[in-house]
Amino acid sequence: MTPRTFVLRKMALLRCLREDRSGVSFIELALMLPVLLSLGLYGTEVAYMAMINMQVGQIATSVADNASRLGQTDNSSVTPTVKESQVDSVMWGALKEGSSFDFGSHGRIILSSLEVDPDTGRQYIHWQRCRGSLDSESAYGEAMDGKNGTLLDGMGAEDHKIHAVANSAVMFVEVYYQYQPLFGTMFVNGTVFKHEAAYLIRDDRSLNPTGTPGGVTGGGGQSPCS
Repeated sequence: MTPRTFVLRKMALLRCLREDRSGVSFIELALMLPVLLSLGLYGTEVAYMAMINMQVGQIATSVADNASRLGQTDNSSVTPTVKESQVDSVMWGALKEGSSFDFGSHGRIILSSLEVDPDTGRQYIHWQRCRGSLDSESAYGEAMDGKNGTLLDGMGAEDHKIHAVANSAVMFVEVYYQYQPLFGTMFVNGTVFKHEAAYLIRDDRSLNPTGTPGGVTGGGGQSPCS
């Protein structure tokens, strides 16, 4: 084979390759698949993240609502107290509500009773109960803060602080959750959701039961904050 013939054959082969379109779709798919797959996974992660964030907010609302109803009675001659067992029931219900995304292992509920000190008229946290394994503390203090030591100017966001009124209480709830991504740390990492909710107690309640300075009667509670 002469050099000229070799060159002509190579040029003919290159023309054939240039004009061949049979594998274009496969090449385009190979180029675009990583991009399409990444966008699809990211969209799925964002949608799941939004759903979990909404459910965490619902947990905060339900705990505050249920806690505000503790001690309700049809007997107007009885001023009920809050019992440790009742608080535990509210907390257990919240953990059950978040069981589908393992809230108990990665979340924290902090329930505070915001009241007015009858002696000084100051806002203070009378009692506080917690549940969940996440290492988080209340952003506003712990039990008896506001009464002893540091002043407490209500609870909640700075632009709309919530204050209790005399002879009543506000059930203030903080909920934290360490988000567990669907696809590891590919798109998000270390995200912690926080939601707050507050309800005024629905009925007369004995805020300072005789012999119970902590404000909650009964023993054996399963929801300590320490």
